Amino acid sequence: MSEGKFYKKIVCIGAGYVGGPTMTIIANKCPNYKVTIVDISKPRIDAWNSDDLPIFEPGLKERVEKSRGKNLFFSTDVDKEIAEADIIFVSVNTPTKTFGEGAGKAADLQFVELTARRIKENSRSDKIVIEKSTLPVRSAEALEAILHSGNNSVHFEILSNPEFMAEGTAISDMEYPDRVLIGSKDTETGRIARDELVKIYAHWVPKEKLITTNLWSSELSKLVSNAFLAQRISSINSISAICEATEADIGEVAFAVGKDTRIGEKFLQAGIGFGGSCFRKDILNLVYLCEYYQLNEVADFWKQVITINDYQVNRFVKRMLRAMFNTLVGKKIAVFGFAFKPDTGDTRDTPAIYLTRQLCEEKARLSITDPHALENAKKDLDGLKGIEYIEDPYSAAKDAHCIALMTAWDEYRSLDYQKIYDSMEKPAFLFDGRNHLDHQKLFDIGFNVFPIGKPPLLHH
Repeated sequence: MSEGKFYKKIVCIGAGYVGGPTMTIIANKCPNYKVTIVDISKPRIDAWNSDDLPIFEPGLKERVEKSRGKNLFFSTDVDKEIAEADIIFVSVNTPTKTFGEGAGKAADLQFVELTARRIKENSRSDKIVIEKSTLPVRSAEALEAILHSGNNSVHFEILSNPEFMAEGTAISDMEYPDRVLIGSKDTETGRIARDELVKIYAHWVPKEKLITTNLWSSELSKLVSNAFLAQRISSINSISAICEATEADIGEVAFAVGKDTRIGEKFLQAGIGFGGSCFRKDILNLVYLCEYYQLNEVADFWKQVITINDYQVNRFVKRMLRAMFNTLVGKKIAVFGFAFKPDTGDTRDTPAIYLTRQLCEEKARLSITDPHALENAKKDLDGLKGIEYIEDPYSAAKDAHCIALMTAWDEYRSLDYQKIYDSMEKPAFLFDGRNHLDHQKLFDIGFNVFPIGKPPLLHH
């Protein structure tokens, strides 16, 4: 399709874990739209234009190759693409503030403001601007104030369209969403802008899954969804501690509880804790919002979700220490998996970061292996000594005193654990932080096995 025949031109500012997959699916499903992803990072854009994409996500590469060069483009010419766009998605980073008011809780919106100012400077025609980044409630007001400031005749309509993709399943989440949420102002121009975005998603999303709300409900819904999911994880992880103390089985407890249709079985798998870019950040953002409105009891409730998550990692390390004769000094520990979940290379807020740092404080030697996250692991642990990064899990486990499984990669189930056991120091320990492996089989091989929320299997 030639340039002039595209119905609309979409630009996404930010070529990361949200912008890349989201725009790829829109380009796949809407061939009559031109979709361009822009970023100030030339290496990142070069990677998107190569065979070695900057992020790993099952199914992503095939879909990029399907549309790239036809109606999907990647560029560093941010100003030019903004000027030509009809619809702009803002998908820039919104990390937790590390300084000043709200440090440790509030979202750092400096990149959002810089993006808004850049949109304003380069716009000569009316545009729809869509919040795709996770933003605090009422951020749309700030965006609108910046975009319409000064002597500006250009009109911008702000929409909220939070993403609900889970890394590792982002492509299927976009192609078969539970819902698509679109928030707009309840004005004539707001409703017109909303309908333009609805029209895009309607190419493949059933009408009943397209939910429209006011701006503030949409912004808050994203925070609340992630907070509820994280709360379920912390809830089951807190029960795993009780199971270990009483010799109950967390798997049996979770199965029984999940059969209650009022509760359901999802997010009841006990493990070492949640990670990723959203859960901790969004809960802290919610806490800050509650404190701002002086809802201190509500803030305290959500803080406890984070507290339990941190407790679960600390408890895991203490269990390792007690089991291995109360010292880890000089002992080699093979860390199986560093990504916060399987099928992604993302290591943001992964429990493995906190585990490895604590193990380094105990003066252990670490050998880290992961199919897709080793480069990110090196960046996350830069400066720590006594760590080697090995792609091959068999080499990582050689001469190790124990294995700590941190990510539930499918390939870890099919490893030859007899071969691994034979290469390790004895007694050999295996701590399964995801309850991912066949514990009885491992015990029969000779391992001392420590699951989450279940009695250990020990050779005396």
